[in-house]
Amino acid sequence: MRSEPHPVDFVGVGLNSADTLIRLPCFPALGSKVPILSSETLPGGQAASATVACQRWGLRTRYIGKIGSDWAGRLQRQEFLREGIEAHCIEVPDCPSQAAFILVDQETGERTILWQHDPRLDLTPADLRRDWITQTRLLHLDGHPPAPAAIAARWARDAGVIVTADLDNIYPGVEDLLSSVDYLMASREFPSRLTGIDSLPEALPKISRRFGCRVVGATLGRDGALAWDGRSFLYSPGFCVEAIDTTGAGDVFHGAFAFALLEGQSLDHILEFSCAAAALNCTALGARGGIRPVSEIRRLMQEGRRYPAAFDLERLQLASHAGRSERATNPPSSTPSSNS
Repeated sequence: MRSEPHPVDFVGVGLNSADTLIRLPCFPALGSKVPILSSETLPGGQAASATVACQRWGLRTRYIGKIGSDWAGRLQRQEFLREGIEAHCIEVPDCPSQAAFILVDQETGERTILWQHDPRLDLTPADLRRDWITQTRLLHLDGHPPAPAAIAARWARDAGVIVTADLDNIYPGVEDLLSSVDYLMASREFPSRLTGIDSLPEALPKISRRFGCRVVGATLGRDGALAWDGRSFLYSPGFCVEAIDTTGAGDVFHGAFAFALLEGQSLDHILEFSCAAAALNCTALGARGGIRPVSEIRRLMQEGRRYPAAFDLERLQLASHAGRSERATNPPSSTPSSNS
């Protein structure tokens, strides 16, 4: 007789990774030799790191993903156990876990990722249990791969669960997934890849109309985050910090977005909180090295310096008017969830 899962606040479904962080004095040129300043292997992965962030901030969390039958898989199990996360790590026999070698530039903290992922680590619909997905307040997906993520999103929406997504590329089935997403905060490049439109203020409303998402936005690194809520654009510039390593900043942004959303905060507050959490994560090495307490994040929101705005507010107001006019002419093709 299988045990029923306890209700939780946040469920993350998707990737985990064993990240080897290699700090270098400068990025190597082709054919050059560069000394290594330090090297350390730490746990990471999109959905996994977002789940860890929410757990540390006091939410009850669950993670669902696949691991290999190796030391890296054992590392993931140990870390989830140490964090107190209800983890459903599906082990694939005789398969290496996902791993990445990440070159970190000492001067800027910017990273270059070299990664490997065995296709056997892809979740399948048969790997998922409906009650893992529906016994929560919010489901977060990184869309790897889209087909099981789409099934999970539909189960969640049918159960009245909020669905958030972190998408970075166009994979088969991603459009089916998007039709069940309430809050999409994608990478900077994703809206253009999906729509063929380079301008974010034009692409985001088009995605919203096409798929019926409640909010569609993009994370922009130090430029912050831009989001469209169906009526207007909301923009938060990034926060200035002394960056050590930008690995995992986006993952922590998504964890913070979910946390503030579940708090019932307004969208402008959610974006600012998420940008601050992501910035602070860059002040330490690793995908989860700089996850700071909520009190420190709020202090940075109040006292921190911001990078110059990447968008002119007057132009965003004009784009908001154009987006509302287009929405009135071409209403959304699907109905978003009633969750707020």
